[in-house]
Amino acid sequence: MSSVPVVLGVDLGTTATKVVAAGTDARVLHTTERGYPLRTDESGEATQDAAEVLRAAIEALADCAAWAREQGHEVAGLSFSSAMHTLVGLDSRGEPATRAFNWADTRAADAAARLRAEPETSSALHRATGTPVHTQSVMVKLAWLTSGGADVGEVERWCALKDFVVTAFTGEFVTEHSLSSGSGLQDMHSLTWHEPALEVAGIRAEQLPELREPTASVPLAPQVAEAVGLPAGLPVVLGGGDGPLANLGVGAVAPGVAALSLGTSGALRVTRDKPGVDDRCRTFSYAIADGLWVIGGAVSNGGVAGQWAAEAFGVDVADLLDEAARVPAGADGLMALPYLLGERAPWWEPGLTGAFLGLRRSHGRAEMTRAVIEGVAQQLALVRDAVTESGAEVRAVRATGGGFRSRIWAETIASALNMNLDLAEGSGGSGLGAVLLAWRALGEIDSLAHAAELVAVESQVAPDPAAADLLARRRPLIDQLHRTLRDLSL
Repeated sequence: MSSVPVVLGVDLGTTATKVVAAGTDARVLHTTERGYPLRTDESGEATQDAAEVLRAAIEALADCAAWAREQGHEVAGLSFSSAMHTLVGLDSRGEPATRAFNWADTRAADAAARLRAEPETSSALHRATGTPVHTQSVMVKLAWLTSGGADVGEVERWCALKDFVVTAFTGEFVTEHSLSSGSGLQDMHSLTWHEPALEVAGIRAEQLPELREPTASVPLAPQVAEAVGLPAGLPVVLGGGDGPLANLGVGAVAPGVAALSLGTSGALRVTRDKPGVDDRCRTFSYAIADGLWVIGGAVSNGGVAGQWAAEAFGVDVADLLDEAARVPAGADGLMALPYLLGERAPWWEPGLTGAFLGLRRSHGRAEMTRAVIEGVAQQLALVRDAVTESGAEVRAVRATGGGFRSRIWAETIASALNMNLDLAEGSGGSGLGAVLLAWRALGEIDSLAHAAELVAVESQVAPDPAAADLLARRRPLIDQLHRTLRDLSL
C-alpha cells in the first residue's frame, strides 16, 4: 500500500460539493461528489439550504477519507474552496435562520440600482473593496435584506456559506481574506471590514466572522472527525474563494498568466502582487494568499448561451455546436450580444438584455449559434482588455471548464483573445487550488509560484489569424451596442 500523504480539498459549489485528494505533486488521485438543488422558485431567486450543503460536505468528505484509508494514504489536512458571493444569516445558536443566498440571486437589483445611481458612492465602494456594486455582492444583498427586502427572521450574525461549514467543522466563527475580498465588505488594502460598506449593508462588524489569512488553520472538531473518519485536531486550512483558487489550481499564478474558465458562466483572472481595479471600475480584485491577488471579471453568459440555443432550436447541444463550427468566423455578417442573464464584467448590469444584429433570411440556427459563441468570446476579450488597461500584463492563458469539451469554444475564444489557450482540463480546478494552498500552509511547498508550476498543460489551441482580425475589428462596436440596448430599457 502507498503511504504518500494527501490533503483533501473540499470545494463547496453551487449545485454540488466535490472533495479532491492530491499529494504535494499536484496530481489528483481521487474525487468524490455530492449534489444538492439550487432553489429558483421565486423570480430572481437562487438559494441553497445551508444545512443540506453541510450534510453533503460531510458525506463527500467521509467517502474520500474512506478511500484514503483503503489506499493507505495518510490525510495530512483539509482545505476549503467555495463559490464566492454567498450569504447566510445565523440565529443565536449558530443555526441557519435564512436560506443561503447564491451569487446568481438577483432580487437585490433595486438596491444595486440605487447605489449605482450615485456614481461617486458606488465607485468609492468598488475601489475600496475590489468588488463591483452588483447583485452578486454580499454588501448589496445585505442592503436589500436589512431594509426589509425579505423576511430574515431572528438573524444575529451573517457569514458566507463556507464560513458556516467551517464553523460546523471546527467550532470557530472565522473567515479568510480571499473569500471575504469578494463580499464588498472588506477593505482590500487594510484587509479589515470596511466601515462605509458595513453602513450601506446595515450591519456591524461584530456580526461577521473573524478575519484571518487563507493559509490559517484550525483543528477539526471531534464530533465531525468521528463522522468523517478522520483524526480529531487534523489541520483545517481555511482556504479561499473558488475564483482565486482556480488560478492556483490551473497553474496561473505567475504574473501575466491568466486563468480562463468556461462553464455555465465564464471568467478571466490574472494574478499580480497587489490589489486594485481599473480606473473605470470594470474589474474585480480578489485575494489568493501570500500577498497575491487576481484582477479580472466574470461574465454571466458562458456555456449557458449555447445550451439556450440548443433548447430554442430543439436539438442536441453537441450536434448544434458541431453545425456552428462549420460556419466561417463572422457568422455570415451576424452579431449577437448574448446577455441572456444580464451581464457582469465589464458592464455589471443585471438588467441588460441580449440581441441579434444583422439578421437576414439566409441565417439559420448554425449561424445564430456561431454568433452567440462569438459574442461570449468577445465579452471575455473585453474583460482581458479591461485587465490590461489597468496595467496588468496578460501574456498567457490557462483555460479550463466543461465548455471546452466542444472545440468551437476553445478556437473562438483563442481567436477573440488572439492568444494561445493552454488547456488544463485535468487539473482539478478550485479543489486542487485548495489542496495546494494547504500544502503551502503546512510547509510542504515553499511558495504558491512553485505550487502552480506543478500543474501540467494538456493541450494548446492557437487562434485563427483571419478570425482574430475580424473579431478585433468588431469589438469596438460592442460597447456602443451595449449602451444602446441599455438605453432602450426593454
